[in-house]
Amino acid sequence: MSTCLVVDEMHPSLQPLLQSIGVEIDYQPTLTAAEVPAALAAQPYEGLIVRSKLRVTADLLTHGPQLRYVARAGAGTDNIDEAAMAAAGVTLLNAPEGNRDAVGEFAVGLLLGLLRNIVRADHEVRQGQWRREASRGEEIGGKTIGLLGYGHMGRAFARRLGAFGCTVLAHDSDPEVTTDGHATLVPLAELQARADVLSLHIPYSVANHHFVDAALLAGFAKPLWVMNTARGEVVDQAALVQALRAGSVRGAALDVLDNEKLNSLSSAQQATFDFLKTAPNVVLTPHVGGWTFESYARINEVLVEKIQYFRAGTLGAGAGS
Repeated sequence: MSTCLVVDEMHPSLQPLLQSIGVEIDYQPTLTAAEVPAALAAQPYEGLIVRSKLRVTADLLTHGPQLRYVARAGAGTDNIDEAAMAAAGVTLLNAPEGNRDAVGEFAVGLLLGLLRNIVRADHEVRQGQWRREASRGEEIGGKTIGLLGYGHMGRAFARRLGAFGCTVLAHDSDPEVTTDGHATLVPLAELQARADVLSLHIPYSVANHHFVDAALLAGFAKPLWVMNTARGEVVDQAALVQALRAGSVRGAALDVLDNEKLNSLSSAQQATFDFLKTAPNVVLTPHVGGWTFESYARINEVLVEKIQYFRAGTLGAGAGS
């Protein structure tokens, strides 16, 4: 029986699921990132399951020469050096199918919260203010929603938008991405010309660092709302704040920030965060778009299925991403 080292807290269904496919689990979620290399070297693990505790680098992989796969419990793989994985002959598995529905639902909630002033109105009523006219909002119906990125998360959001009577456009830099009927794929320039709302669904990579910058925001024909349920680093947060100040961005709903460790912000990050946390047209949540009780368990199911296919040599093309 092969053994898999698990170094992050996981839903308790993981052990029986892995055992059902012939994989023994070595569950050590209390390990620190610094302790993982020694743990890997202690025995010939076939697999490693991680969430966000550590970066999987070329150096880390040298401590686990028997590793055949690394499974990321979630969608994003920005803490994985994919080039190092490929060089070491280690397969990367992740589970965007596990939390895409959670993200799709949450994005709808953020959009409603943003357009209907729900968060601000709730705060005001709790403060004894009954500002009905000031809380008048706008409907999703009739709007053009632009999705930047049309993978698992963008598609899940688009499916749910279908009931609102809005137009859904999507742009993806991958030429192999095709439409599923819930959004119309368009060039970036057309998205900028038509969108009322920009919702971000692109992964973080070096190429996508600050993809949404001052120039991109200035290219939109209309003042727009911006939503980010992807990764904070894909947005130049200072540029977003400037656009909010100028009114070219009407409001923003951010589930992610460029630095989510709020006690370690740089002076520049602190300045933008100070603006965002006090702006009445900004909704902030703590990276919970894909984080539900259901997705916590479903991610295990997706990962174990992919591990089973991988070990059987039947992992389909693209199944690991």
